[in-house]
Amino acid sequence: MTDARKIAEEHLRAWSDGAPEAVAAAVASFSDPDSGGPVAATALAAYAAAVLGRFRNLRFEVERVVGDAGAAVASWTLTADHRDTYLGIPATGGAVTVRGTDLVTVDADGAHVRRGFDRLALAGALGYGARFVPESDGTREFGVSARAATGRTGRPGALVLTWLEVRDDAEAADVDLLSVEIVKSLRAARGFLGVTTFDIGDRKYTLSAFDRPESVRAVHARPHQRAVRRFFKSGLCTRVHTSVWRPVRARDYARCPDCAAVVATGADAACPCGWTPGDAPTL
Repeated sequence: MTDARKIAEEHLRAWSDGAPEAVAAAVASFSDPDSGGPVAATALAAYAAAVLGRFRNLRFEVERVVGDAGAAVASWTLTADHRDTYLGIPATGGAVTVRGTDLVTVDADGAHVRRGFDRLALAGALGYGARFVPESDGTREFGVSARAATGRTGRPGALVLTWLEVRDDAEAADVDLLSVEIVKSLRAARGFLGVTTFDIGDRKYTLSAFDRPESVRAVHARPHQRAVRRFFKSGLCTRVHTSVWRPVRARDYARCPDCAAVVATGADAACPCGWTPGDAPTL
């Protein structure tokens, strides 16, 4: 019987060498938190190739290997370069470090590896915090949101609403990268007041505020033009909505921190104790 301790070391070496075929040849099956269960042979080689595409230049530091010929556990620290989408997280371009273990067992069919690591810790190392929300409660769908404020407090004279339907996490991450570039180009645009984005189900929404309808032209800068071309000519997303809205009425209220009175903000607004609320951005 082949020694499980030796297989553990050889298998980690195959990953470090960036060789999907060697990864698949070293063991009869492999599983980790992302594989969806054990994979083997050509399926394992394909899976390893996908992992090595997302995380390149894998550097395993093996801390300890314990066990015997039939079963062994290898404890390791991995450092790798994040180069493609993972868990919906766009490529950061930097290095990430995570700790984990490989449990290697040997039977009549060969060696089997079950890898364990903390996906939340890995996401955190990439600069992303986890938020747990249900997909749906039967009536509502849930998601995540973000805001990019400018500090400008003028009343919006126009709101732009867009949404895109995405196929999967990889396409969602691609859209996020395009969105980041569009928002960067808008922040310096005259008349742009702020933007809020929110993801719900397979849709990615953007709500942008401008001081007047004429200022909406700022969205047609090059980053937005690239996104439009990706949809019409490159097959990005399955559906897109875009619209421009003019507010009919807008009112803001603030509560005095001292007397708790509610004050309608605006010129000469003040509560009975004399507190005056400042202006706040709409988005």
